[in-house]
Parts: sequence; structure tokens; C-alpha cells
Amino acid sequence: MDTPKILPINSRISAKNQQENIKKVAVTRAGEQALFLELDQNRPLAAIIQDISERWNLANPDDYALQFSEPNRQTYITERNRSEISNGNVLQLTSSPAKTALGIYGKLKDGKPEERLESLKKLASLSSDGTFAMEFINKAGHQLIIKFVVDGKHHGEPLSYILKGFVALMDHGVVSWDVLQVDFTKKVTECVLSSKSGNSCIQAGLEILECIVLHSSATNKIDIVENYILGSQEKVHSHLQTPELQKNSMALLNALFSKANPVKKKEISKMVQSKRFRNIISTYVIGSGRVPGSDIAHHLYVLQTLILSMFEDRMNTPADPQDPLVIKSIDTLRPTAIAIDSDSNQPGTRKSNLYRKLGFEDLSMPAQDFARNTPPGILALDNVAYFAEKHQENYVKVVLENSSRSDEHDCPFIKASIMLTRILCEILKIGEPPREEGEKYHPMFFGHEEPFQEFFCICIQLLNKTWREMRASTEDFQKVLGVVKEQIGRALDMQPTSLETFKSRLNQLTYDEIINLWERERLTKEEWESQARPIIELRKELTPCIQELIKQQRLNYLMEGTRFHKYNIKGKSKDKMWCWRLSPNHKCFHYADCNEGEIPTLDHMPNKLPVSEISSIIKGKDCPHVKEKTKSRPQSKVQTIATNLAFAIQPSSTTTDSPENSFCFVAKDECEFDMWMDGLSILKSAEMNSQQNTKDLELLLNMEIKIRMLDAEGISIPTEPPPIPPEPDNYDFAYPNL
Repeated sequence: MDTPKILPINSRISAKNQQENIKKVAVTRAGEQALFLELDQNRPLAAIIQDISERWNLANPDDYALQFSEPNRQTYITERNRSEISNGNVLQLTSSPAKTALGIYGKLKDGKPEERLESLKKLASLSSDGTFAMEFINKAGHQLIIKFVVDGKHHGEPLSYILKGFVALMDHGVVSWDVLQVDFTKKVTECVLSSKSGNSCIQAGLEILECIVLHSSATNKIDIVENYILGSQEKVHSHLQTPELQKNSMALLNALFSKANPVKKKEISKMVQSKRFRNIISTYVIGSGRVPGSDIAHHLYVLQTLILSMFEDRMNTPADPQDPLVIKSIDTLRPTAIAIDSDSNQPGTRKSNLYRKLGFEDLSMPAQDFARNTPPGILALDNVAYFAEKHQENYVKVVLENSSRSDEHDCPFIKASIMLTRILCEILKIGEPPREEGEKYHPMFFGHEEPFQEFFCICIQLLNKTWREMRASTEDFQKVLGVVKEQIGRALDMQPTSLETFKSRLNQLTYDEIINLWERERLTKEEWESQARPIIELRKELTPCIQELIKQQRLNYLMEGTRFHKYNIKGKSKDKMWCWRLSPNHKCFHYADCNEGEIPTLDHMPNKLPVSEISSIIKGKDCPHVKEKTKSRPQSKVQTIATNLAFAIQPSSTTTDSPENSFCFVAKDECEFDMWMDGLSILKSAEMNSQQNTKDLELLLNMEIKIRMLDAEGISIPTEPPPIPPEPDNYDFAYPNL
């Protein structure tokens, strides 16, 4: 018998891919009627251009290229980017990049002024295309542009096109920024400083200067740019007040700030924290009546990060106990709080007690506290000294309040200041370089000359207030710090525009408010997660097991036994109780009279009711002992409560379903009632419908899901499963030996 032929498994997929490789497009050319083509992406692009040239009777197909025709995308189509072609695109046949670059270069070098201006416009438009840029650079076109700038013969509109084209050419990274001459940098700087230059010239010039600072290795060129920033601050201020120039001005300023040496960094930091500069940022950049775009927000974030990074050295420097400046700073803390221990007569004892009340750990050499805890090192001492000097009244108030507490409830001020400074450095990410995608800045830090120190002064008072609200003791120190960190983080998330607004936000975020917010967020998260499809499926999977667990618990409850007041159809039997218990094999109930507080053993319960002889379970007002009672006292409030807890077991051992044969019960509460109703339903193979069953099922399901989700803590659960990836182009990998 012949072996059947095995057909290729990927034949269907290959046909599908072949169809997808055909793109229906239109091709246009000036003076020609548009062509509607089915462009085969598997064919070489040169062959397609040759076919189009033949249809339009064009010689030399190599002199032509296809180009996207959208206003915001007029790039040449090459083998690398042809995958971007989609159905419905309108392409245009135009001169090839090499021919276009040669023509522009020739007109720029030897053309008439009007031809040169037109070529500069084309250069500014086409230089963003990588293919054209490579052709123009290969013809040394960039050197010609550099010569134009250095000669200084072009001004106004031509110069703006020259600078724009140059920026676009250099963006491709083909030419190093080190090829630029010092004269070129000077000319661009002069253009940026000139009052005659238009905004388009200045904008391109600022971008070129930024790139020189970031990518040039020659320090003399960077020095020229630094002198522009530091020596022409009025021009910097003017540019920052012009919306079109704000982004590039901020970018150049940040580039200089990040690349400057420590001495220059201090000068730039002093400039950007001057009152004039901060007012311009607050008024024209942040508070201009419009929300800053993502670019401006990023530059503000970078500037803020660089300003705060000036504290990095102090943060990582331990205090030197022998340093006179350190000793002097610590001594400034004493006179303002000297009244704390004025009763001590011995100077040494008085000094030691004062250090203890201030919260120092090393009483003999307090500077060691700022040496051992690094970071934040000496930065914490700077903050405390600033607080004591600039906010003396609040400083004394905080210290005196702590000194008036008992030792176990005392908040150690110096220790708290050190730990708080560390927390603030973590929140503000001091010491970390700016992130490329970062956009989160805090407007309030541009509103004060010493923003970080003022930030600390507000937060240390918050810590003291939270300590008081929590009635904390020394053992609760880390817990208080955690709450304070949460309060600060939430207040910053509200983007306060000033330090005063930040302070009022903190006053609203009391300890009780934080607890309430945490609880609401927890409930919201649990509610959201419960709606996620994976959680819903997990709940369905776990429900049968949990239901079996609840059933077993209900039967165990019946086996333990329950005492009831004895009822008959006439009502409650005075001072009589009986106990009912389910047998271990679940086949019968044992019952007997008992005393209050007594649960008889099965051996002392001679009466039995087989489960198989239970005819029905009656509950509520249909119970025989409730019906009779209702007739006698229909308005009784006690009766209403009993009705909700009453049930009766109707046996089937007699020939008639007489009420006199029913076993009547009234549970002591709703929980006991539900337990018996569930247990009896299980024995009768019925569903459990009680409220207690619903509560227990929900509780146990939530607990089980939380336990199983412990490994996924902090991971967002998607509402839908990830999509199934498409089928592969072929299945050849499945049969490597065929």
C-alpha cells in the first residue's frame, strides 16, 4: 500500500502572507495622471520604480525615488522603511535623494540669492530624512553650512533655514559635534544674543548650543556657552518669557547645569534660585495660564532635580566631630532651648541633660550622631540649624513640647530630624540622576530661595504633630515615620503651588484621615480585584471546596449539640429545656431534657429521631407553636422576634401530619437559627440558603484568594487575559527532519 503524500502544513499561511504583501496605493507625479498600483512588497524597490518610470516614459530610473506625500511625512521610501507602506497610501515619484542633494549643494555653492534661499528651504525640510542627510553629508554639505555660519553673511530668514537644516543634519549622529570650530560656536552665540534675530533663529541656535554642551569634548566651546548663560542673564530671562523659546532655553540651561564643574554648578544654582529667576519661572513658565506641555514639564523636572542634587555632597558627608563649623552649628541649638533644664547647677550635667532632651544619642560627643547616620550625614545638621535660626519660635515650641512628655512618650528631636531628612532625600530622590521620561516636578520648590530647608521645617513640625496624634512611644518610632512619609507623599501628589499650600494640605491629612484613606483604598482595591476575570474564575474554582468545608462545619455544629427552651403547640414550657444532638454517623438525632448550662452525652439521650423520618422543616410564622401564640398575642413584640427564630421538625412516623407530633424550637439568635437550618438542609440534600452561609462563603473565599495572591503582592491583575499571539508564518520548526 502506497504511503499517502504529506501536504505542506504552511500552504494556507503562505497564501495568506502573499495576499498581505500586496499593497494598493496611488503614485503621483507633477504633470502626470496618477497611477493606481498593487505594490508587491516582495519585489525589489528598484524594479517597481523602473516599472513606474517606463509607464511615464521617464529615462534613467536611478534618478527617481518614491516618497510619502503626507504633509507631516515626506520621507523617502527605502528598503528599510518600505514596511510602513499601507493600503490607501498616496506616494509620489520624485528625484532620488542623491540627485536632490547634489542639486541643493550646487545651488547653495554657486546659485543666485533667490535660488540659494529656495535651496535652504528645501534643506531645512529634507534634512530630517536620513537617506537625504547621508547623501548631503557625503558631498560635504555640512561643511558648507558651517562655512555659511562662520562667514556671518547670512541673517534673518536665510540664517534660520541654515540653522534648522544644520540641527536636522546633526541629529542623525553621522557627524561628530567635535568638527565644529570655536568661531562657529561664537557666531551661534551671537545670533542667540542678538536682538535682531527672530525667534526661529534663536530657537535653532539654542538647540545647537545645547548639543555642543552635551556632545562636544572641547571645553573652550562649552566655556563660550557658559559665559552666555552667566554673563547675559537678562537675555536668558527674556528668552524664558517667550513661549516659543522656553523649551530650548530650559534645555540649554539644564545641559550646562548637568555638565558644569562644581564651581560653575554653584554659580548656576545661585542664578536659578535668585528671586528674579524664580519669579519668571513661576509667572511665565508654570503660572502662564496654561498647563505646561510634556517637554516643558520634563525640563522643569530636570531643573528641580539638578537644584536638589546640590545637597548630595552634604547628604553623603559624615559630620566631623572636630570641625569647628560642626561644633558651632550644634552650639546654636542650645541657647534657644536653654530653659529646658535651668534647674541643673552643674554645667556638665546641665549640658548633658540638654543634649538628652534634644534627642541626641551620644551625649558626650553629639556630632557623632550626624557622623554615624550617613546619609543624610551633615545635611541633617544643616536642616536642624536652619530650623533653629529661621523658625526659632516653632523650634522652641517643638523642643519644649517633647521635653514636657514622659521619657517613654518623648519624641527624640535630633534622631527624628536625622531620619526625616533621610526620608525627604528618598522622596525627592536626591542623588539620583534625572530620568529621561521624568515629568513630575513640584511648583512650590520654585517659590523659595531655600526650598529644601523650608520643606524640612514644615515636615519636622508635621512629625511632632503626628507623634502627638498617635500618642506614640519610643517603640512606635518607625511606625510614626511611616505615617509621616505617607502624609508627605500624598500632600505632594496634590501638586501644591506654594509651601503654604503644602502646609495646609498636611494639616488636613491627620493620622485619622490617613487611616481612613488606607481603609477605603484597601476596600476599593479588593472590590476592583474581585471583578477581574482571573479572580472571578478562581472564585468559581474554589467555591465547591469552600461549600464542602461549610457543610462539614454545620454538621459538626449539630453533632456538638444545642440546648433549646422546650416548646409545644401551646407555647413555651416553663423552666424546661431540652438538648438535641446529631449522631456521628449523621443518621439520627438524639434528644433529651436537660438543665441550663448542661450538654448531655449521647449515652444519656435515649430519645432518637431518624433523619430518614423527617418529613419537612417548618420555619417562621408557619410553625405550629407560633400560630397558636399569635392568636393569643398578635401584637407582641417578643413574638415577632421569636417568629424570625422559630422552626419545627415534622416527623413522618405517624399516619397524619398533626401539629401535635411536631418538634418545636426557637433559636436564641440568628446565627444559631441559620446553623440549624443549614444543617437540616444538608441532611435533606437541599441547598443552604441562610444569610450565615453567604457570609461564611464570602469570608472564606476572600481569605483563600488573599493567601493565594500573596506571591502576586504589588502586581496589577489585568481585567482580561493577555491576547493569544497570532499564528506563525509557517510551522516548519515543528518538523525539522521532514
